[in-house]
Amino acid sequence: MLEHGGRLRQAAAVYGIELDGWLDLSTGLAPYEWPLPAFSPAVWSRLPEDEDGLETLAAAYYGAAQALPVAGSQAAIQALPQLFAAERVGILEPCYAEHEHAWQRAGHEVVGLDLASVAEHLDQLGVLVVVNPNNPTGFQIDVETLLEWHEVLHRQGGCLVVDEAFADVTPECSLAPFSDRPGLIVLRSLGKFFGLAGVRLGFVLAEPALLALLQRHLGPWSVSGPARAVGKAVLADKTTRQLWRVRLQRDAQRLRQLLTEHDLTPAGGCDLFQWVPHVRAAQLHEAMARRGILLRLFEQPAALRIGLPNNESGWQRLHVALADVGVQHAGQVRA
Repeated sequence: MLEHGGRLRQAAAVYGIELDGWLDLSTGLAPYEWPLPAFSPAVWSRLPEDEDGLETLAAAYYGAAQALPVAGSQAAIQALPQLFAAERVGILEPCYAEHEHAWQRAGHEVVGLDLASVAEHLDQLGVLVVVNPNNPTGFQIDVETLLEWHEVLHRQGGCLVVDEAFADVTPECSLAPFSDRPGLIVLRSLGKFFGLAGVRLGFVLAEPALLALLQRHLGPWSVSGPARAVGKAVLADKTTRQLWRVRLQRDAQRLRQLLTEHDLTPAGGCDLFQWVPHVRAAQLHEAMARRGILLRLFEQPAALRIGLPNNESGWQRLHVALADVGVQHAGQVRA
């Protein structure tokens, strides 16, 4: 199992702090509570049915021709490599590590690429995987560039896979409207922008033949009835979505300013998290954890991904902890 954010039980055991004593900024999820309606008891007692309108709502929200619900985009990340014959797979790095893990486990040759080297390697690839906006750096690639890469890959029988788990905050950069093109697969998630990671619901946007193949591979009832009910409710709720976009923009700016005031100027990020490379990232992570604040640590390159507090008390707690840790220009960190 790879390391991920949000492992509070492990942190509680390591640092001796009760679960309810933590401020978890490690996941990059919207920290607010979506106003979910009450659901009929039937969502628990009946088998899930595809004809409930979820696919239609998802396609309309994403601006896609069709959408396949899956048990979180992680389910698609694990399943998609098994649908391809052995390929040379390029992955734009750094990015969400589960992509490399899944393609390697399925027997593919994986090549790590940086932005400058993609173009020269395209003709050698069967598949290119891109996370856009990137997780964990927040870096975004424009639609035109991605479509150019897709065209090159498609001409040689290849495929472009774009993980857009964080794209709800910048929908103008999404390839969802083009996802019916052969050789293009777009992954979306309800976990990040909607803050509903526990529901385990995501969507695959692609041409009908690929979606049908993936659906057969996943088998029946791969998404629970309660998850489908939640998905329909939030995708239909335009009012809350608009409210959250404004709130996330405001809070993201506040977090950037707060980190900069404490000599942790972000080098990237998006409205859901900030990306802070730092030579002493591990020491910072440790010092904040000892104060009950969980950040996401990355070792290569040494950096922290820092999410948004969920209330004013959390903001003040983060401010006090950063001041107490006392990052200086020299890079020193107080334990």
